[in-house]
Amino acid sequence: MVSRLERTPFAAWWWTVDRLMLAALLGLMLGGVILSLAASPPVAARIGLEPFYFVNRHVLYLIPAIGVLLVTSFLSPRTIRRVALVVFVVSLVLVVLTLAYGSEVKGARRWIVILGVNIQPSEFLKPSFVILIAWLFGESARRPEMPANTIALTLLAVAVTGLVLQPDFGQTMLIALVWSALFFLAGMRLVWVVGLGGAAAVGLATAYVFIPHVARRIERFRDPSSGDTFNVDQALESFQRGGWFGRGPGEGTVKRILPESHTDFVFAVAGEEFGVALCLALVALFAFIVIRSLVRAMRNEDLFARFAAAGLAILFGAQSAINVAVNLRLIPAKGMTLPFISYGGSSIISLAYGVGMMLALTRHRPRTEMESIGDANAVRSYA
Repeated sequence: MVSRLERTPFAAWWWTVDRLMLAALLGLMLGGVILSLAASPPVAARIGLEPFYFVNRHVLYLIPAIGVLLVTSFLSPRTIRRVALVVFVVSLVLVVLTLAYGSEVKGARRWIVILGVNIQPSEFLKPSFVILIAWLFGESARRPEMPANTIALTLLAVAVTGLVLQPDFGQTMLIALVWSALFFLAGMRLVWVVGLGGAAAVGLATAYVFIPHVARRIERFRDPSSGDTFNVDQALESFQRGGWFGRGPGEGTVKRILPESHTDFVFAVAGEEFGVALCLALVALFAFIVIRSLVRAMRNEDLFARFAAAGLAILFGAQSAINVAVNLRLIPAKGMTLPFISYGGSSIISLAYGVGMMLALTRHRPRTEMESIGDANAVRSYA
């Protein structure tokens, strides 16, 4: 037991961090291991790998992920900004390099190999982008003379351009959504609401007209008979077969049919083998993390910490909602991992980085410390 009288960095962290949120995140990680055991062996066997290949790698990714989460949760807001700037610049450079040197998978270049490790740079771009935008919107509120909104819009345009060229419309939609949500929190005017909504509509219409891949997915969603909807149909049927309490661990069939049952459709595997009850429990866990983060963020007097924590919570919640919605055929199919549940090294480690910053920004801090943080929110804080 850590005493409140201790003056060590660990004691200070332990008594200020949101331990319930930390427990919920660790619970998600444990759930991911269990569902990886359920979903991935048939996939590995189907492509000629050792049955527990994906399970072992999932656990292997969790080890550094937990380290990243814990170390990041110790950081001060100023250090978080500095680290985010470095991560954003490096990720953006890697996104550009991916366009030229990345591996092409299903017509998209989203992965690049560095020192033998396959990395998806866009995963690390997202949380660092949220931090920079939160800092800019916070500065805009504190220093109206600073062109922070213009810089934020420029950053959005740069990030979106890199992602669209890959193309990766799911990640593009995600960061645009978080950017808009933070702009709203920062006091967006009605004219901006209309303008951003119009720009989003024009972008979607342009993608529908000029990009066949996008058009096919939208058409299949509108009219299932117009194309192949096998994956989504099987996912929906898996929930019906599982019922409330599932067919039992190892008794599912959808994981033997779907090639992405350990990534995009792991939620469907959970529904078939463990039932709707477990799926609702997972959704409740995601909702708890998001709502608790938002509540603690809104209580924070420092604008940067408030916007950043809220933006990271929205990013985490939106990604979770998109994956679940695709599995339930509520939106057109889009490859998006379920946080800490789906297999994927870049996804797991980048999520740990994001929620680690969320834990750091929602820690209880003395008023004097928050005042010093607010004073440091000027442009020179990056120097």
